Amino acid sequence: MTDIDIASKAKIKPIQNIIKQLGIEEKNIEPFGHYKAKLPLSLIDENKVHNNKLILVTAITPTPAGEGKTTTSIGLTQAMNKRGHQTTVVLREPSLGPVFGIKGGAAGGGYSQVIPMEDINLHFTGDLAAIEKANNLLSAMIDNEIHFREHNLNIDPRTITWKRVMDMNERALRNIVTGLGGKTQGIPRETGFDITAASEVMAILCLANDLEDLKNRLGNIFI
Repeated sequence: MTDIDIASKAKIKPIQNIIKQLGIEEKNIEPFGHYKAKLPLSLIDENKVHNNKLILVTAITPTPAGEGKTTTSIGLTQAMNKRGHQTTVVLREPSLGPVFGIKGGAAGGGYSQVIPMEDINLHFTGDLAAIEKANNLLSAMIDNEIHFREHNLNIDPRTITWKRVMDMNERALRNIVTGLGGKTQGIPRETGFDITAASEVMAILCLANDLEDLKNRLGNIFI
């Protein structure tokens, strides 16, 4: 059977059942439908963190397309839970791009995958869309500063390292020229698109300790 066949035949437990297994009260979750939820950072107990074991699974035994890391991580977690340990796997949110390519989805495979796989591979909770918009808002502000010459920051277009992002591995947009079409359409300059999951805003979100820390880190971005 294919990955999607296995996922579609699986009986999914409601998210309320999953959080009970983790010892989390239902009032502490933000549900996204019946099978997904967000957890607040306030649930992190630093004392417990120091007393628990963290196993990092990195780029091991990958195929040329890169499969294997997530499947191994999920399988390892399943095996440890089967042995009676309370174990949780922490994965990065998959990018939308690989779903439509040769690699396919990025939520594991076979009987070691996260479900509902379609939801996870195609938008999940909308975080990537929010990161994309935040990143591209800064891009628009940069070009706006260059376009309006009066009272601007005197940014030299040749020195800008900040790029736009989209959640698709679109080769043709990696290096482009923007601002074509006349003087009302902005200043022509070289730029491009990165994939959202590899953006600086994504990295900052992962590193931030709280909302105030997130704001400070975003405010210190070098463009």
